[in-house]
Amino acid sequence: MDVKEVFKLKTIAVVGASRDPAKWAHVVPLYLKQMGYRIIPINPSAGEILGERAYKSLLEVPEPVDVVQVFRPSEEVPKIAEEVLKRRRERGDVKVVWLQLGIRAPPGVREALEREGIALFEDMCMMETHARLFGHTPLQPQGGKG
Repeated sequence: MDVKEVFKLKTIAVVGASRDPAKWAHVVPLYLKQMGYRIIPINPSAGEILGERAYKSLLEVPEPVDVVQVFRPSEEVPKIAEEVLKRRRERGDVKVVWLQLGIRAPPGVREALEREGIALFEDMCMMETHARLFGHTPLQPQGGKG
């Protein structure tokens, strides 16, 4: 899948979404929401993020998910990929896994996802990529941290 095609998909589950406006895991989903995407936060310790109900796990989300955006350490990617593959097999959704800047999939994960028809983008900021492709201005974290 071409990177531009990803942005035709409209529902993004954000694994590791944050309530903290100083963190990229809050800023990037906020930007995408402002651009018209449906954001579904996945965070086991939050009830709501960005005015959207947060779910403890990707498997709990009742509605179809197009993209799984990941803001968790690379070590957690295999477990997240397992949930993505389970969803794909049971529900037929999830077309893309997007690992944010600094996050990479360990060996074997890309192949497992691609065997199920799921595209993988690694070590890329979804907000910066969207802003560059479509001529928008990226947001910045509030409060100085990132």
